[in-house]
Amino acid sequence: MTFNHATEANADAIMDVELAPIQIGSKQDDPFLVVFTAPFDPDNPKDWRSSRKWAVTDVLSATGFNRIMVSTIMAPALSTIAKEFDMNSAESAMALSIYLLATAFGPLVIGPLSEVYGRKPILHASNIWFLIWNIACGFAPNKGVLIASRFFAGFGASAVYALANGVLGDVWRPEQRGRSLGVYLLIPLLGAAVGPIIGGFMAERATWRWMFWSTSIFQAVMVMVSFFSFWETHEPLILRKRAEQIRKETGDSRYYTADERIHANKSAIGILGRALIRPVRLLAFHPIIQIASLISAFYYGILYIVLSTFSDLWTHQYHESIEISGLHYIAAALGEIIGSQICAKLMDSLYHRLKARANGEHSPELRTPSIFPGALLGPLGLLIYGWAATYRLHWIVVDIGVFITMLGMQITSMPLQAYVMEAYPQHTSSAGGATQFLRSLTAFLFPLFAPRMYQVLGYGWGNTTIGLIGLVFGLPAPLVIWYYGAKLRAKAYSSY
Repeated sequence: MTFNHATEANADAIMDVELAPIQIGSKQDDPFLVVFTAPFDPDNPKDWRSSRKWAVTDVLSATGFNRIMVSTIMAPALSTIAKEFDMNSAESAMALSIYLLATAFGPLVIGPLSEVYGRKPILHASNIWFLIWNIACGFAPNKGVLIASRFFAGFGASAVYALANGVLGDVWRPEQRGRSLGVYLLIPLLGAAVGPIIGGFMAERATWRWMFWSTSIFQAVMVMVSFFSFWETHEPLILRKRAEQIRKETGDSRYYTADERIHANKSAIGILGRALIRPVRLLAFHPIIQIASLISAFYYGILYIVLSTFSDLWTHQYHESIEISGLHYIAAALGEIIGSQICAKLMDSLYHRLKARANGEHSPELRTPSIFPGALLGPLGLLIYGWAATYRLHWIVVDIGVFITMLGMQITSMPLQAYVMEAYPQHTSSAGGATQFLRSLTAFLFPLFAPRMYQVLGYGWGNTTIGLIGLVFGLPAPLVIWYYGAKLRAKAYSSY
């Protein structure tokens, strides 16, 4: 491969995509422009000491673990809940998946809000919102209240998807992208797989309501921790406060930030309205977002097919108890965790090598080659899992297949996340919200047809079909980004 296409017109691409038509000079051109001082500024999140960077990263990570775990924790207890509330199969499936539907719409609102009001207040507000509605799920007197509460809880939980891109982009430089993503994802990746394990034991040994009460207790602790361990990371907001302080101290109103100049002639309502429609605009008019969203959405949907049907495989085909069936999710969790750590090292290593070969020029497209190993491993794991289940081979073979599937999908998704973050550094939360929309929709929709697919095709042909679609779709799409990403970014409308 050559690298001229990845760096060609890179500077123009960044200017066209990331800056509004208003041109902002440098500090040397305008002494009244308020910026972070170089080479080091203690207020610049990228210059913070490592302990503070890891603190905000770990707060998001732990919060993400709980919110993602709640998405799957009730899966083993669906039959029990359905019996208690007299729910048909569609209603019980909706009680589980409505949470994921809410996470499709939440980031479209929460991401832009964090770019207007800052990451910190949005994190605190979403934490409390999620806590209230998760508690409501535990006390739900009927199926209507349960389904509605699950939706509102999912809406609050979805903040982590928008905030993660924003905060990680705020505090970590591109050279640290792989490591920071790997550490951040380490705990949340456990959530989706650990949820059914915990839920399985609670379903057998206690009331299903403890699934929500216990996670609410954990969430209440995280609310308190976040108030003392999370600092504002959004650069425009930090600089705006600095400019306000300078204007107050000097009495000179000429001091301004680049963000203030861009929005100088807009009302507060106009700024908010423009921000709220940004994720929709990115998804509708930016091919980069469309391609990245489609790739990640497909693999995310497969993830939730596995998570939603894995327990049924063990209880119905292998005749294991609910408790034991939940333990097989350990294979899925290990695959994702190990995949994230392998990909973290692969991403950083490849990035440094490709950047050196591109004459030290940074380009988001340098993340693309890291996608391809996962695009091959994911379908391979699906084949092993599907045909081992069809012929009822030893359980370890099935678990190995699921392990490889999850490992491959994680290696695919991390570079895509990094690519979107670096392609839209000014609006990482909005870009993250745009990509999360399709991801959450597939997570909601794919499990709805998965039981029928396996019933008609069986696990072998069902997984073979999905795997082949993954190969046909998952390999060419990253090549489009690799060869044409810079040009597509250069032609894109401003993200402002």
